Amino acid sequence: MNLTSQSILLIVLYFIVLYTISYFTSKGASNKSFFSANKSGRWYLVAFGMIGASLSGVTFLSVPGWVGGNGMAYMQMVLGYVIGYAVIAHVLLPVYYKMNLTSIYGYLQKRYGERTYLTGAWFFLISRTIGACFRLFLVAKVFQVLIFDPLEIHFAFNVAITILLIWVYTLKGGVKTIIWTDTLQTFLMLLAAGLTTYVLMDKMDLGFRSALSNMKELGYAKVFHFEDWTNAKYFFNQILSGAMITIAMTGVDQDMMQKNLTCKNINEGKKNIWSLSLSLIPVNALFLFLGGLLTLFAVQNNLDVTKGDQLFSTVMTSGLIPSGVAIVFLLGLVAAAYSSADSALTSLTTSFCVDILKIEEDIPANVKKRKLVHLLVSVVLFLLILVAYWMNKDHVIKQIFIFACYTYGPLVGMFFYGLISTREVSDKKVPYLALASPLLAFGLTYSLNNFMGIDIGFLVLLLNSLICFSLLSLMSSGRPKDLIA
Repeated sequence: MNLTSQSILLIVLYFIVLYTISYFTSKGASNKSFFSANKSGRWYLVAFGMIGASLSGVTFLSVPGWVGGNGMAYMQMVLGYVIGYAVIAHVLLPVYYKMNLTSIYGYLQKRYGERTYLTGAWFFLISRTIGACFRLFLVAKVFQVLIFDPLEIHFAFNVAITILLIWVYTLKGGVKTIIWTDTLQTFLMLLAAGLTTYVLMDKMDLGFRSALSNMKELGYAKVFHFEDWTNAKYFFNQILSGAMITIAMTGVDQDMMQKNLTCKNINEGKKNIWSLSLSLIPVNALFLFLGGLLTLFAVQNNLDVTKGDQLFSTVMTSGLIPSGVAIVFLLGLVAAAYSSADSALTSLTTSFCVDILKIEEDIPANVKKRKLVHLLVSVVLFLLILVAYWMNKDHVIKQIFIFACYTYGPLVGMFFYGLISTREVSDKKVPYLALASPLLAFGLTYSLNNFMGIDIGFLVLLLNSLICFSLLSLMSSGRPKDLIA
């Protein structure tokens, strides 16, 4: 049986397992279980599953692929994540739980008004849709090489099958199903990364210390950068960027918070966040070390080390690695891809239903509306992945973070102005301020980079958030009637 046949069999078996989980977790499913799992999530399962959703196929491929060009500088951002998660656990979560929110953008409605609420929801919908498309696009490219190209099947069919499979197993259970499927997928992703690391070290006859020594000699192991403050890899730049990206892409993001809000109470929610935060340090260290091993292996065997996101799959399909290991790699990739994509599909459906259509959870007749939205979101994802395919971008994790810096900035600004300030802002003005903020941030970033040679990298998110916060402050007056403590 060749690699293509083995890959198809693996995916079929994998989805049988997912559908079995979906069958048992979606019994008696309602909109309430789809949106919030009836507040029955166990914090340790939610935390473990959120590792996979946080990392996704992008981390599985892009982070190892980054090592050849950037060393292990990404670890600085990971350390910054801990600061961001502390803010989420002790500033944002108490507000969300106090208000008993299904969609976190309900906070914006209470604090500012209807237009701000819709603005926040639309910013999330656009941000998460584009992010999910980039993530799925990256993984679909690997599936294309391993499975569909040998069968002479077009990329569009590949994407259609991928989206269809996710749509089916998330259709009824929603986040209640995802808590369990993400737990399985996280385990498989980490198992694949660990086994691949072991096999590569064995193949090159290297121990941990000798592997790290070889990486240092070739410049792949450097973590901390204090030399040039104008460089995007500068330590404090990366730490602040990591903190801000975590606050933005987890704390004010319905996708990540929806799973957290399935916990029974605020204390379990905090346990979930802190467990997730601390576990991401060794997990990302594993992927960076794996990236170093992949690069060493590619150098030793005259493979193209400039492949970036495709380096992992290039090594695995080079014929130099046992086919069993390549299958393990594919299993980890499939798990990583779907742990992110299924939660994105569910959260986008939830936000559109709750925030835009105002669907009430407890009315049985609204189940059909939710299923229709679920289908339409799937179609939108399919079309946008094809657009990403035509763009053919590399280093997807960088593209996602850059895009997030501009779309999540206004969300962070709106949330934190509402929490810090007691002054009222005209609800009619907020949408215009939220649109002006990323435009001004882009202009300032472009000027700094092109006229002063300063690359602030992902700190554009902090700049964007501060601009939005400042604009809200300038346009404020008086005190809100019902400030949320």
